[in-house]
Amino acid sequence: MNKALDTKTIRIGMVNFINTAPIYETWKTRSHPENWHVVEAPPSTLNQMLADGELDMGFVSSYEYGVRPERYKILPDLSISANGSVGSVFLFSRIDPKLLDKHVVLLSGQSETSIALVKIILEKFYCVKPEYIVGDVIGVEANDAAGILAIGDEALRLSASGEFQYQMDLGEVWCKYTDLPFVFAIFAVREEFCRDNAEVVTAIHQEFLTCKGEGRQDLESICLRVAPRIPMHPDECYVYLRAIEYGLGDRKRLALEKFYNYLIERGEGSSLAVPLQFF
Repeated sequence: MNKALDTKTIRIGMVNFINTAPIYETWKTRSHPENWHVVEAPPSTLNQMLADGELDMGFVSSYEYGVRPERYKILPDLSISANGSVGSVFLFSRIDPKLLDKHVVLLSGQSETSIALVKIILEKFYCVKPEYIVGDVIGVEANDAAGILAIGDEALRLSASGEFQYQMDLGEVWCKYTDLPFVFAIFAVREEFCRDNAEVVTAIHQEFLTCKGEGRQDLESICLRVAPRIPMHPDECYVYLRAIEYGLGDRKRLALEKFYNYLIERGEGSSLAVPLQFF
């Protein structure tokens, strides 16, 4: 192991939504080297920090790897994904989503993956082209929007409010049209950090895999701790978190590549994103 890393802070990005709770709540209960420092933020913030070298590794939007794949390696068997309904990435709409052509759709700026996904669904699958704006999904702008993309804890709150006639789960729609799961976030490591510090990357990777396994076993008690954040009933939280998946098997790799090919087709993604490059 690089001797300098005995004291140098290793900066690890963690999504600050409860969808990471089965991993992160377990992480908090375990002992780690003092220089393993976790930074909590929404996916879009973590994306920018990793791209700018302010993080060494972490959970980031799948989109981030798709547009800058040459900067990263993907850690195997870690993701935030769903095989169908995800329960916290919704297009809320006052009219049928298939009628949103030329209507205003307000996009949460917290996840570039979800922004790209809702555009693929609306434009590619539903053949409509709304007017998109990015803003606060619980602010004044939301009052004038026909549709609202919300993710994470905000999506859980809006879903519980019953304010919108249509609630379109993006993971469910993606699965319907592609017959594949959807991978919302991956665990990426900066290329140069992998190259210079392979042993510590391996150690952190193994720790996250351990947390993933233990968190799934301890899900009921984790739900009791995190459900009040929304707030939601622990039983509802359990159902929600049971639907979130954290692995990255063959079908999810195929799903990632399909998503990246859509990004490339749209002129957003890098052709280097496919095939995927793993640590």
